[in-house]
Amino acid sequence: MSEQTSWWYFEDFIPGAVIELGQRRVTEEEILRFATEFDPQSFHIDHERAKDSIFGGVIASGWHTCSMIMRMVVDGFLARSSSMGSPGVDEIRWIVPVKPGDVLTVRAETLSRKASASKPDRGVVYTLWTAENQRGEMVCTIKGMGMFGRRPH
Repeated sequence: MSEQTSWWYFEDFIPGAVIELGQRRVTEEEILRFATEFDPQSFHIDHERAKDSIFGGVIASGWHTCSMIMRMVVDGFLARSSSMGSPGVDEIRWIVPVKPGDVLTVRAETLSRKASASKPDRGVVYTLWTAENQRGEMVCTIKGMGMFGRRPH
């Protein structure tokens, strides 16, 4: 199924298919704003202390990175889908710190899918979301699942 699909159903998620979700530049302002409210560790909000940390400067919270990825997934296809939400994620990895000025490229790969045996109107899609920076370094991976409605007959 093309990324240009107007509406995504369970059947449209083909194992092995990758959806390119575009790019997003990360600003220092948004890093500081998010961290100040939700993850106020010194290496996220304090330039002087961050400079002396193992990161050498302010970095984005891993939760901020996940939030940016989620926004790109919603804009890329979830907002135009039969999504019924998610029962959770199995794994999140923060591999390389995200720094101000980084440009993230995000992709969603369908790993597998399973139609519900008890509820024939839906199924579960297992995915891997990845984000790379402008240097081609993997910064975050998220393995999870989403419930999607089946295509009406």
